[in-house]
Amino acid sequence: MSITINLDEVLQQLKMKSKDLADKIGITTANLSILKTGKAKAIRFSTLEVICEALDCQPADILSYEPD
Repeated sequence: MSITINLDEVLQQLKMKSKDLADKIGITTANLSILKTGKAKAIRFSTLEVICEALDCQPADILSYEPD
């Protein structure tokens, strides 16, 4: 089972840079990079909520499940 982070794709569609999103939601670009690359082991619902609010999207736009 694998959860994939599609944040790069959403940012590209919106023509937004990672730094701009990090500034807008109040996290470091390093932490956002860890999330974007899939190296994060978890994400807080509060972080997911502010990302979705900032990007005007749904969690399913950012996260996807791919069975093994």
